[in-house]
This record gives sequence, C-alpha cells and structure tokens, in this order.
Amino acid sequence: MSYNNILVEENNGVTTITINRPNKLNALNRETIEELHEAFKDEEEDDDTKVIILTGSGEKAFVAGADISEFADFNEKEGSVLAAKGQDILFNYVENLSKPVIAAVNGFALGGGLELAMACHFRIASENSKMGLPEVSLGVIPGYGGTQRLPQLIGKGRAMELIMTASMIDANQALNYGLVNHVLPLDELLPYCEKIATKISNNSLVAIAGAIKAINANYKDGVNGFDVEIQEFGNCFGTEDFTEGTTAFLQKRKANFPGK
Repeated sequence: MSYNNILVEENNGVTTITINRPNKLNALNRETIEELHEAFKDEEEDDDTKVIILTGSGEKAFVAGADISEFADFNEKEGSVLAAKGQDILFNYVENLSKPVIAAVNGFALGGGLELAMACHFRIASENSKMGLPEVSLGVIPGYGGTQRLPQLIGKGRAMELIMTASMIDANQALNYGLVNHVLPLDELLPYCEKIATKISNNSLVAIAGAIKAINANYKDGVNGFDVEIQEFGNCFGTEDFTEGTTAFLQKRKANFPGK
C-alpha cells in the first residue's frame, strides 16, 4: 500500500514505520493519523512482521506535535470528536497492538508526538531529543492520552509540573524520569532499536502478545490485572509456542517458535 505521509520498510521480521513530513517536522495531521492506523493494522495482520519500530524522518523531529492549523477554528464538539477519534484509531490502537512497538525518538517529541511515543510499548531516544506536552501554552490540554499516560510513566507530580509549565525536557532527563529506556547518539539509535527488536523476535510472539495484554490491564479502570495475567498465563499452555519452548528447554536447544 502506498502512503503520502509515511514510509514502511520490512527487514527480517522487523518493520520500521517512518513518519515522513520533514518540512512540517513530522507533525500529525488527520491524514497522517489515518495512514498510521492503516499501516499498524496491516503490520498486525502480517505474519512476517514480528516487531515494529516507529520513528520520524530526518534528524530534527520524531513528531513535533499535531498540525494546529487543522483544528484552530474547531468548536467544543469538534474538539471532542477529534480527540476521541485520534485515540481510537491510533493512540489506543498502538498501545493495545499485540505486536511490540518501539518508539525510536529522534529529536523533538512534543504534544501529539510525545503522546504517540508514550502509546508505544517503550521508547528509546537519541541524545538530541526534546520532549514535552506544551498544549496549555495554546489554551488547550493534551487530548491524545497525554494526561493519562505521562503520570503512569513518570509519576503524578512530575507529570503535573511538565504539563502545567509546558516545559521540555532533554533526553537525559527523560531517561532519569523513566520516560525512555535508553539514550544513544543519533546515528546509533535505529541500529540499537533493531538490535532490541531482533532479540524480542527470537522469543514467543504469542506469549509476548499475552504479556502486553496483561500489563496494559493494570492501567484500565475496572479491570483486575492479576485476573488477566492468570487467564493469559493459562492460555499459553494451549499454544504450539509453549510446547516448542518447553521441549527446547528440556532438550537443551534453542527454541524455534512457530508463532501459534
């Protein structure tokens, strides 16, 4: 499938999705959000894809934010619909994807860009990265899950301060806060992400999908994460991956998971 705003490249089970609007610092407009949804949906259904890396084109920005020109004249109802649809088709969709999604944060990740990175399963950043949720400086609040995911990742107090001051933090501060897992020079970012993706892909993707579901359950109101873990743990016993994994362990060989 061809896209106007993103690039998709698959290599040995690792698919890299690149937001490709460098002249706009990869800002998210409605078309890009819809294209990202279609790309993630395709990769979710593609048996050849085991891990997904999400990044931005160029060296300046992962995603510098949402395209403000698209909603500057919206009314209250239109604003609510914008946030609801975006969360549904992209941000929540990515968070609940059964395949691991790594955000390779290269440069600015602001507003909707940081919200998108936070929707990924974890984040790795380049040394030149800057992150923040500056929405209150525009008279609005984060609308793509930022008020929920940022406190989950770095704690309520730090999230309150970042959102209220509309401040940016650098990559090392993000690492200190636990917002990103690793910080590397820009030219080492994608190779490192690919190395981790390959390591992940050697494990049971069926089990990983269950782990993603169980971990996410801990952050959902009215859902007992322990119960979900028990259910997903039990489900593993009915998979070919479990048979292969345990057999390989007992035979003292490397497992070759069928992904079923």
